[in-house]
Amino acid sequence: MKVILLAAGYGTRLQRDISQDASGKYSHLAGLPKPLVPIATKPLISHWMKSLVLHKATDKVYLVTNELYRKQFESWRQDWPQVSLVSDGTTSNEDRIGAVGCIQLAVREGSIADDILVIGGDTLFFDDFSLSAFLSEYEKRKEASPAASLVVSNQIPDEETIKRGILEVNEDMRVTAFLEKPRPQETSSRRACPCFYLFSQQSLPHLDNFLQEDRPMKEKDATGNFVKYLHSRLPVYVYDISGRYDVGSLADYEVCNQHFMNKEKNETA
Repeated sequence: MKVILLAAGYGTRLQRDISQDASGKYSHLAGLPKPLVPIATKPLISHWMKSLVLHKATDKVYLVTNELYRKQFESWRQDWPQVSLVSDGTTSNEDRIGAVGCIQLAVREGSIADDILVIGGDTLFFDDFSLSAFLSEYEKRKEASPAASLVVSNQIPDEETIKRGILEVNEDMRVTAFLEKPRPQETSSRRACPCFYLFSQQSLPHLDNFLQEDRPMKEKDATGNFVKYLHSRLPVYVYDISGRYDVGSLADYEVCNQHFMNKEKNETA
């Protein structure tokens, strides 16, 4: 298994919030890509790296960044020799190639012919998430369906469905539909689908097929749209998690950072 960390976004909403914050408390975050913002005592993606190393989940990680932030990630990766940087070559949000394009770029640059774990670089999961349990579930699914992929899902309140991609599943937890930001009355499901996917090797050719179709950037930039494309072609199953932290805005960052600060404090007490 190879790992792809998606870190090529420009964090426009978070940077806007920081620039508008009159307190100056978060001025140190200005100009930082979201995956490198400090969560407690280390950058956000270092939390994922620590977990990947602890569980010996992979021997190779590909981090896709943009050219604007590339040097910052080069400095960060000095502590993580198993990480290879891949730049999408862009320098502005208007030029971005989209998150699905970034996955395809990493696959091509790394000549990957293996299962891939794709992790969004702006999110962390609640403390009860177990990477080892997730990987074990994937192996079980592969035994029954060698081409199967596995994605995570968490329950959200009614009012959040219009902001998220929503999964519908059958009794075997296989994805039957993916709805993009539906109204609550359009589905009984409340399964959001954050960017944490374990795609089978057999699914990789579908990246090219997906991107060869004429699609607006909005679709290519939302990884859930590839899940939507894939599930009707190959089996995609769901693994439940209790919740996640997203650092899309400054308010979201404050919640995530405070939780991990409290967690580290309790661990050292």
